[in-house]
This record gives sequence, structure tokens and C-alpha cells, in this order.
Amino acid sequence: MLYAHTVADVRAAEAALMAQVPPGSLMRWAAAGLAAYVREVVPGGSPVVFLVGTGDNGGDALFAAAELARERYVAVAPVDPSRVHGPGAEAVQAAGCRFVDSPRGFPVVVDGIVGIGGSPGLRAPADAWADVIAAERPFVIAVDVPSGVDVDRATLPASYLPADATCTFGTFKNALLVDPAASQAVRGALPRVVDIGLGPFLPPPSVEALTAADNRLLQAVLRSTLDTRGAHPTQKYTRGVVGVAAGSAAYAGAAQLCVRGAQAGVAGMVRFVGEPALAARIVDRCPEVVAHTDPEERGRVQAWVVGSGGGDDAAARLHMALEDEVPVVVDADALTHLPERLPVPALLTPHAGELARMLDVSRDDVEADPLGHATRAAERWEATVLLKGVRTLVVHPGAPTRVNLTGTPWLATAGAGDVLAGLAGSFLAAGASPRDAGSLAAFVHGAAAVAASGGGPLTAGRVADAVPAVIGAWHNGTLDESHLRDWRDR
Repeated sequence: MLYAHTVADVRAAEAALMAQVPPGSLMRWAAAGLAAYVREVVPGGSPVVFLVGTGDNGGDALFAAAELARERYVAVAPVDPSRVHGPGAEAVQAAGCRFVDSPRGFPVVVDGIVGIGGSPGLRAPADAWADVIAAERPFVIAVDVPSGVDVDRATLPASYLPADATCTFGTFKNALLVDPAASQAVRGALPRVVDIGLGPFLPPPSVEALTAADNRLLQAVLRSTLDTRGAHPTQKYTRGVVGVAAGSAAYAGAAQLCVRGAQAGVAGMVRFVGEPALAARIVDRCPEVVAHTDPEERGRVQAWVVGSGGGDDAAARLHMALEDEVPVVVDADALTHLPERLPVPALLTPHAGELARMLDVSRDDVEADPLGHATRAAERWEATVLLKGVRTLVVHPGAPTRVNLTGTPWLATAGAGDVLAGLAGSFLAAGASPRDAGSLAAFVHGAAAVAASGGGPLTAGRVADAVPAVIGAWHNGTLDESHLRDWRDR
């Protein structure tokens, strides 16, 4: 997994490490890593200007500037010439760097203005520098984090400096993985993490993300349901049965797509509960599904998915699912009928507008601070919340937040959420916890969208069709990290 830590945890780890190494070691290691990264992303001899703040972030930038000055033209623009890092300033002077008062005219800018210790927002002269950069569009490399972002909350103030590439130290920070900061301020590929020895001193992360190389969660679910050695015969019931109570006369397609998402997952059987005409349509298109038109004769399941396209029936279906005392995925219309406390393990799957209604705030509020609002909802209902978005969040009280890094902008298409709900239900029925079921479903769903789109538009049905191959490749260790995401700025 990729791991991110809070500012306080990083600071504590730095202090513990600095007590064991010679003074200045961390800054030298960070500067060397930054200089190497600049060489990598800006090959050749392009002139570079370093924007230098007054703290350690500025010191890192100064020592990197001095190293790069051996091979290319390097200028330094200090925020406050009277408060630059002393040894760093001596190094750049000895290296022959030119001091300037603006990034104007430089094709490459290294942002060492404010690191993780700064408060959100830019102040003079950095705010004016940001205007220059916005007008001229040089290539911007952030040192540790883009200046001005709220590092822990991953939110954006009125003024900040977006980066085309980011070099961070020791570990990811929340703002480098979580939106809106990650999408708006950390443009381009994922940041590069330079190892400066913090690992042994870091506590559990605040945020984590699954990668193609990390298939342990998936394998754990499959080991519990799919015996490939024959010691315990595998059959459809041991793989898990997922119940789907979704759709309505007005939204029959939601039922179909939710069922297709459930079928594409790892569970062995899907039961559908719905009115006769809709049940007949489901079986006609998905003959493997066992349909029930009488909720009182719905059969046993290991998990329920309710709400997708449910309309006026959503409340009754949620009540029915909760009666069975099995885990439940609560989606779409059912989210407006949540009880004060959920009596079973639950995965709530709102988009920003639905979460706003749940918390009685505006959609703008949720989109400005998705981590904060998803956390508030998870604590409010003591459940796992999967907040859908460009970088979907899976939040469970007391556990690191998981952020999903797979997907494509083309996934913003009608019915995609219904497929995701069904897929999550399949993992839940197979024995995954709501947190793991949501994390696995979001990862696979996003990767399947990339595979199905081929770089162009797609439909939700095509996403469902691509899911089994993604699960197989991930389980077998053949999933290619380079094919997992298509949301980067080009």
C-alpha cells in the first residue's frame, strides 16, 4: 500500500530520527533526493528558479539549488531575504546562484515556499508569485507539498501554488493523495517519496491506498471462499450469496446494473427481490439470478445491497435487509432512510450530493472537504462510508482512511454507482468487512473502467463486463500498475 501520515506524526518521526543522526543529516538527504528528482523530471540544462521560504522547506530547496548549480543555471528567489536558512544561503552563494525577486521568465520553478509546517494559504510575496506562474505556466515542482494547501485536511484555501510534479520526503501526506488538494494542487503523476529514514519512527498512517502490487486483501477473501486445493469442496453457497433489492418501475436499469456488478464479483450466487415484472426482466437478462417476488420468501443471504434506483420502495427494502441481521450495502435512495444507529455492519455509498443531504450541508461543503465530511458521517452512523468521487474515500471510525487511486474521468457515467454497489455487496457476502469490501470494490471498479474505456467513453455495463478479468489479474499478480488510472493531467 501507499501510506500517508499527518503533520504531527511526521514531525515526531523526524525528531526521533534527528536524535540518532548527525545534525543536518535529514536536510542533506532531502536536498539530495530533491536535486535527483529535478534532474529526472527536467532533463537537460533548463534554467531553474527556486522559490525559498524561511523554514526547513526552504533549507531543503537551497541545498538542492546549490547542487544543481554545478550543471545548469540556477536562481533563487527568497520570500524574505533577511530570514533565509543560513547554511543553505551560504551554499547557494558559494555555488554561484543568482538571487532574483520573482519567478518571471523561468521555464522551471521549484516551490520551496511553505512545507508541512505552514498554515494554509499564501502570503506576500508568494501570492503575487502564484499570479505570475498562473500567467506564464512554467513547469512547477513542489518540495514536500504544494505551498498553501491544508496538509492534513487535504483542502484548498483561496490561494495556493499547484504543482506539475511533487517530491515529498519520508512518507506521503494526506494532501498528496486526498481530494481536492490531490487533484487540484498535485497535478500529474503521483508524487515521488524520497526515503530519509523515517519509516521505523512512523506510527500507523492516517491515509492509505491499494496498489496493483498489494493484492493481499483480495487473496484473503478468496482463500476463505474459494478452495483451489480441494480440501473443502467449493460450491456456490460457500462463496457467499448476495441479495440485491434494487430498482423500480422508473429505474429498472439500476436493478440490472446492480445485479451485474454483484455477478461480476467473487460471490457464488445472487438473489434478487423485487416486484414481478422487474424480477422477470432481471432473470431474462441474467438467468443465473434467483429471483423472489415475495420478500417474505427471499431466501438466505450473507449480505444485502439495497437502494440503487429504489425510489419509494427503498425504505421498506432497507428495513427488510436489516431484519436479516447480515451486513448491508446502503446506496442511493436508501441513504435517506437510515436509522439512528445501524444494527449490522454497514457500508454506506453516497456521492457528494447524497452525503450533503445526509449531513444537512451543501454539496459545495462536501466537495470542499470530502475527508472531513465522510469522517463525520462514519462517526455519526458508526459505519463505513464510501464517498464516491474522482478519488473515492473509504472511511471507517478508528481506522486509516483508504483513498482509491484507480479510475478514469469516463467513469462519470450513468449507472456506474449501481455496478459499484453490487460489486461491493459481492465482496461483503464473501466475508470481507465493510471497509475491505468498499476498498476492494472501488479499486476493481476503477481499474475495470480503465480497461473498458480504452481512453474513450464507456457505459456502466462495460465496466461490469471488465470486472472479472481485473479480479483475476490482480489475484494472479499480473495486473499492470500503469493501466490502473487515467485521471492525470496531460
